[in-house]
Formats: sequence, structure tokens, C-alpha cells
Amino acid sequence: MDAPRLLIGGRIAHYRHKNGNRSQAAVAGLCGISVRYLSLIENGKRIPSHDVLVRLAAELGVPVAVLLAESAPPESAAPLTINPGVARALMGYRSPADVTPATAPVLRDRVEQAWTSWQCSEQRFTDAAQTLPALIDDIEHAIRSHRHDPTTRRDVLRTTADLYGLLRSYCRRTGRLDLSLMAADRAMRAAENADDPVRIAAASWNLAQVLLSDPRDGAVQEATEVALQAVDQLQREPAGRESAAMQGALHLVAVVADARQRHWWQAREHLQRHAVPLGSTAGDGNVQWTVFGPTKVAPRS
Repeated sequence: MDAPRLLIGGRIAHYRHKNGNRSQAAVAGLCGISVRYLSLIENGKRIPSHDVLVRLAAELGVPVAVLLAESAPPESAAPLTINPGVARALMGYRSPADVTPATAPVLRDRVEQAWTSWQCSEQRFTDAAQTLPALIDDIEHAIRSHRHDPTTRRDVLRTTADLYGLLRSYCRRTGRLDLSLMAADRAMRAAENADDPVRIAAASWNLAQVLLSDPRDGAVQEATEVALQAVDQLQREPAGRESAAMQGALHLVAVVADARQRHWWQAREHLQRHAVPLGSTAGDGNVQWTVFGPTKVAPRS
């Protein structure tokens, strides 16, 4: 029997629930569209423009082609729980001291490949389960091995912050908010030890994403506070494209938080006043894998 055909809207709704079970308000806010517009798309009453479709695909973590396909999405696209090997690697450090550590450039390439897979591959959960345990082990071993080489250690710490940002997303989407918080904390520690302002801001963004998923009363407001404090700190650093992109991504956290609390006009005003101008300054890109840029925040009715 042939798989049932799904409209684009049906696939968007499917992946919105499957990849994080987020509300329409959260996804709409991050994509710069109204909740009503997203609802109309998901109900098959509107066809999204190409720009909107690109933003939705990026936010849902799937290729655009997946949203355009006619067949039903595979039920095995994501596991219900975290891979045990990833959880074990996060809990402990295993490499013996006499193992030669991986070099900083090699670790950088491996982390960038892992991020590319996470954002682009239809098998991203399977890929992550296979690559992340050894990568965690190797990067922690490298940090310890290069403790007397400040330059190399700083390079490794920057890569470490990027890796734990990926782990924050993986753990959150596999239902382990506790490990997601641990990963966000490790990303912050690595970024601070590397004294890298952009990565410190990215670590704050990752922490805010965990708080947005936290069901506790007040957690959404905490996410806003973390994000805006990071914006304030980043504004004290030299201006540049990366800084603008990170500030924009952090402001989007506040937009989503407002939307979660049904402060619709406040969310729209924050988007227009802060995120949209920063999108123009930053240009389209993927600074610290936030996919922030003008395409993501351009308003649509």
C-alpha cells in the first residue's frame, strides 16, 4: 500500500511536534511570522512562500526537500529517548592518560561535520548516536592533555563549547532536559575558559533554549533574562557580523518567550525593534549554528 500523501502544512505540523514538540507560537516567533499564519499553513489553507519555507525547515531541523516530499515522514526519524552511549559519555571520562590526544584542527573538523549532519541529515539522530560518544571522550582528553599549552588548549576549548552546544540540542530533542542543561553548562564553562565573547553569547543562547523547554513556572522569563543579559555583555565587545548575528539570535529568545506568555504585541515589537535590524546587519548565515539572518526574521503577514 502506498504511503499517504501529506500537504506541506501537515508535514510542518508533524516535524514541529516530532522535533521538540514545540508550540505554534514558539516556531512562528522564531520564523518571523504570525501564529495565525502558521496555523493557516498547517491546516492547508495557505501555501508558504519559499522564504518562509526555508525558515520553517531551518527551525524544524529538516531539509526543505523533506517538507516538499509527498510521502509520509518516516516514524523512525527520531528516537524517543537519548542514546545510552551518548548519556554514558556525558557522565564520565574514559581515555587513559597515555592515549595520544587528537589535534585541535582534527577536533574542529569533526565537530563541524557533526553539526552539519545535525542540521542537514535526515538520519541526524542515528548519526549523532554514532559519532558523539567518541567525540565527547576525545575532546575532554584533549583539554586535559593540553593544559600546559595555553594556545592549543584555547583552540580546543572553543571547539568544546561548540560541541556541547550541539549536545544541548540533541539531549533536549531526545527528552533529557537534565542532560541538556548539563551540556549547556559545559558549553558556558568552555567558552568562558577560552575567553571567547561570541561563544559565551552562544552558550547563553543554548542555556536560554533549555529554559524555554523547562515546564517550571518562571522558566520562560528566566530564558529572557539570560538572553538579554548576554546581549548586554556582547554589546561591550567590538561590533561585527558575528556579534550582530548572536545578538539577533538572543533577541529571538525574548520574542519566543513573549509569545509563549501570549504577549503578542510585545513579541512583535521586540522582533521589529531588535531582531529585524540585527538581521540586516548580520546577513544570512549560520553563526554558531543559530541560522540567524534577515531571511529568518523578515516579517510575513
